[in-house]
Amino acid sequence: MIRQIFTWWNSQTLGTFLYTIFFGKLVGKDEFGNKYYKNKTGKRWVIYKGEINASKITADWHSWMHHTTNTTPQEKNQKKYSWQKPHIDNKTGTSDSYQPSKIQKKGKNFKKYENWKP
Repeated sequence: MIRQIFTWWNSQTLGTFLYTIFFGKLVGKDEFGNKYYKNKTGKRWVIYKGEINASKITADWHSWMHHTTNTTPQEKNQKKYSWQKPHIDNKTGTSDSYQPSKIQKKGKNFKKYENWKP
């Protein structure tokens, strides 16, 4: 609890914690451990497990969060197709991001960026 108060960026602020306790109703959890809540007036929010990153929300829960649909993914029981890939959050800005070392073009090795030559 003390860690949560002083390091709010790890999960949620003290205000969100108190608001969730008094007004929030747990609607569901996704496969990543994120918890989704709503209140009586229809406000919806998510408490992330671990680092706060909006790209951790799957497409199904994104639709529910933005009021595109009123049914949660758990209520839908949607069939997953073989061509659907599992959700991966955005890795931009982390050490796991895609970083090509060289770009190959017409048999010549180019740097990532080149000066423009007239």
